Amino acid sequence: MASNMDREMILADFQACTGIENIDEAITLLEQNNWDLVAAINGVIPQENGILQSDFGGETMPGPTFDPASHPAPAPTPSSSAFRPVMPSRQIVERQPRMLDFRVEYRDRNVDVVLEDSCTVGEIKQILENELQIPVPKMLLKGWKTGDVEDSTVLKSLHLPKNNSLYVLTPDLPPPSSSSHAGALQESLNQNFMLIITHREVQREYNLNFSGSSTIQEVKRNVYDLTSIPVRHQLWEGWPASATDDSMCLAESGLSYPCHRLTVGRRTSPVQTREQSEEQSTDVHMVSDSDGDDFEDASEFGVDDGEVFGMASSTMRKSPMMPENAETEGDALLQFTAEFSSRYGDCHPVFFIGSLEAAFQEAFYVKARDRKLLAIYLHHDESVLTNVFCSQMLCAESIVSYLSQNFITWAWDLTKDTNRARFLTMCNRHFGSVIAQTIRTQKTDQFPLFLIIMGKRSSNEVLNVIQGNTTVDELMMRLMAAMEIFSAQQQEDIKDEDEREARENVKREQDEAYRLSLEADRAKREAHEREMAEQFRLEQIRKEQEEEREAIRLSLEQALPPEPKEENAEPVSKLRIRTPSGEFLERRFLASNKLQIVFDFVASKGFPWDEFKLLSTFPRRDVTQLDPNKSLLEVNLFPQETLFLQAKE
Repeated sequence: MASNMDREMILADFQACTGIENIDEAITLLEQNNWDLVAAINGVIPQENGILQSDFGGETMPGPTFDPASHPAPAPTPSSSAFRPVMPSRQIVERQPRMLDFRVEYRDRNVDVVLEDSCTVGEIKQILENELQIPVPKMLLKGWKTGDVEDSTVLKSLHLPKNNSLYVLTPDLPPPSSSSHAGALQESLNQNFMLIITHREVQREYNLNFSGSSTIQEVKRNVYDLTSIPVRHQLWEGWPASATDDSMCLAESGLSYPCHRLTVGRRTSPVQTREQSEEQSTDVHMVSDSDGDDFEDASEFGVDDGEVFGMASSTMRKSPMMPENAETEGDALLQFTAEFSSRYGDCHPVFFIGSLEAAFQEAFYVKARDRKLLAIYLHHDESVLTNVFCSQMLCAESIVSYLSQNFITWAWDLTKDTNRARFLTMCNRHFGSVIAQTIRTQKTDQFPLFLIIMGKRSSNEVLNVIQGNTTVDELMMRLMAAMEIFSAQQQEDIKDEDEREARENVKREQDEAYRLSLEADRAKREAHEREMAEQFRLEQIRKEQEEEREAIRLSLEQALPPEPKEENAEPVSKLRIRTPSGEFLERRFLASNKLQIVFDFVASKGFPWDEFKLLSTFPRRDVTQLDPNKSLLEVNLFPQETLFLQAKE
């Protein structure tokens, strides 16, 4: 890396050699060549002017210093349209060999070769012989800026830049078989080519994907949408020598697969175009002659460039992307999706069919693990960037896959004023007046827009607003950056949700345990109440039975005939009755009294005859089994008898 003092000296030498007085322009050119003075001069001054290869970046020997002011650039001689530089008069130390990079193209192959500039052209061919299996005598190495060179030529003497492109011709070798060529061509037609196109004036790169079946003309028209350089004014560098016709498909043009670098600029005049083509003989400058022939006189009829080259796509834009007065947002989105597919193919993001509120519900108002970012695509048919953004960026497989996995994609068309006002109303309601005003002030050529929305607890946050003038890589990086922010927030939400669910589970378990405890207590209380009620009922029955028995006993007692006296004219029988408790009941009865009167007496004492039986001892018999209408005399219970009561089983 050159020091600051060395860079000042290199800058002064460069300005003296090239005559470039603008310091910023000179520094930019040197930085593009990594402060390699010779490479920078070779990139500015034509090679035929005789620039000598020297190392101006090394250490200087004692000698006179170089003053740019005292060495102005010499005027061009009459025999040359460009000036011939005067090299600074200072001694140069012996330099280290430079490393040169060569990209060598042969048919469908590319070989990278790195050599020191002290090597010869023949050494490059020897390396290619090993890589391509082509004998050196049958190999023609083309693409040198100075024309054909000998194998013994030292690379240093050619004053080459660091990066070089060459190609190999083998006129003495038969071409590959047509069948294999057809198979390779068919395979190339199915491949996708990444074209890295540099816009020379603004020093900006565009990464565009095209299928092998796309034509060179389609590439140029897409570049017109991006750079606003009409096709007939485009000056190209980097097309292969075989790409001679704009109608040729990319698979046949000889592009490097999978990536190929191109440079495009604006052709200002035929004179400048010829000068640039003489300076850069390595690359094939492809300017569309067919476009020039077809549309050269378009301005004479008052037709704008954009209108001329928009004719090819006018048939695609007959139907609007979205109707003006759709009843529901879902109906509008159905029309949008169908028209988008017809214009750009089926490989596109899956647009959510429904209202913006429904898209919010789908993206944000679900479990934290299932939440996604919401991507809102705002389309505008009148923007020059729309066609390229949709076909190259939005329909790229990597973008489609990433959006489908991590986003809910909702779309709206702002081409019509009614649809624009309708969306701004929705935007103001959901995102606030700031975002609505931002979209309202966007110019047409700043569309399409891609809004990345993240749902939060209390509001919806707009993480990013991506404009249409971007590349696939930039779009992917910004989507991934938004995804990183969302993932961090999602992890916090998942943690909070898990903690909340854990608390709710504990609360549910506690509530369930409390409910079961209440049910158990209630069951106990109800069982106790039933038991008490049953006891009360039984007690009532018992009391009623006792009252009934007491009433019967009293009635029987009152119905008994009076007890006769011991001395009576009639015979008297004296009965002695033992109760189960061991007590004795004694009473006198007339011998003529019926046995039923004895039963009534016993019942009046609390021993009803249906529950107890009277037994005699000698002979042992059950008196209650006897006829109650017989007299005591008849049943031999006279003149006295001892009986005992026994409960019936």
